[in-house]
Amino acid sequence: MNNVFVYCELEGTTVADVSLELLTKGRKLANQLGCQLEAIVAGNSLDGVEKQVFPYGVDKLHVFDAPGLFPYTTLPHASILTNLFKEEHPQICLMGATVIGRDLGPRVSSALTSGLTADCTSLEIGSYEDKKAGKTYENLLYQIRPAFGGNIVATIVNPENRPQMATVREGVMKKEAVASHRGEVIRHDVAKYVPETDYVIKVIDRHVEKAKHNLKGAPIVIAGGYGMGSKEGFDMLFELAKELHAEVGASRAAVDAGFCDHDRQIGQTGLTVHPKLYIACGISGQIQHIAGMQDSGIIISINNDENAPINAIADYIINGTVEEVIPKMIKYYKKNSK
Repeated sequence: MNNVFVYCELEGTTVADVSLELLTKGRKLANQLGCQLEAIVAGNSLDGVEKQVFPYGVDKLHVFDAPGLFPYTTLPHASILTNLFKEEHPQICLMGATVIGRDLGPRVSSALTSGLTADCTSLEIGSYEDKKAGKTYENLLYQIRPAFGGNIVATIVNPENRPQMATVREGVMKKEAVASHRGEVIRHDVAKYVPETDYVIKVIDRHVEKAKHNLKGAPIVIAGGYGMGSKEGFDMLFELAKELHAEVGASRAAVDAGFCDHDRQIGQTGLTVHPKLYIACGISGQIQHIAGMQDSGIIISINNDENAPINAIADYIINGTVEEVIPKMIKYYKKNSK
């Protein structure tokens, strides 16, 4: 009762990375609140799935195993969460801000009239004083996310309704396994939670395309902004990336201008990356972009504007135009990497 719950997304029988990241965060929140961390998996042929989640500090794993639960469809999964939460009364529920999470979260929060904050970049526990009502609420979930196009960072609280629900993008939280943790597995009778009428949609066929790059796992990321000037400008970045065994990313402004593909966008409306080295080329560094790369190990900014916001968080600044600096870097690495 009143525990922290994480809905774990599955691809086949494999738990998604975003869910493991949320279990890591959920464990920390549960420790602060002095409660348990519970996880939910819903799919088919899930024997042994607990081995994937217990290392992340899960105390109880709720398993819903039935042929109609994978591939994901909205109605059965929404019924599982809604009916389970009516029994368990969680204080917090977290899920990934993925195609599935964005479909499922609003359904469940609407059914439970609980509210939901999407695309959170940080989650913390704190108190809130309602001056009008003269009440102070303790141990609320601070649901923190950029608002008004990223111009401010808003902290959202839900004092009265439960569960406090939030979705978080993949890569925003870091996953860390907890050594030798063992929890309890609860296998539910799916029919008690899901009416037969929920299986109205059957997925006949699925085609899953593999990602063309590994931006999230790359140790070095070279990112270009609007300052790259053109698609040809980005060709220089791909050439440099080849020499450094790096991946190429882009700011939203560069993607909107058609300089680079959308699947390489880094920031609040794109990917979150944590490379050891991040080279920002012609990027001004709006708050939306910084939200997606600020945890990089070392940040190098190449910019001809000394006052660019990205320079405030950069470890090293190369003041010059990308047309001048990047060819010199390519030439140097070609010469010295032999």
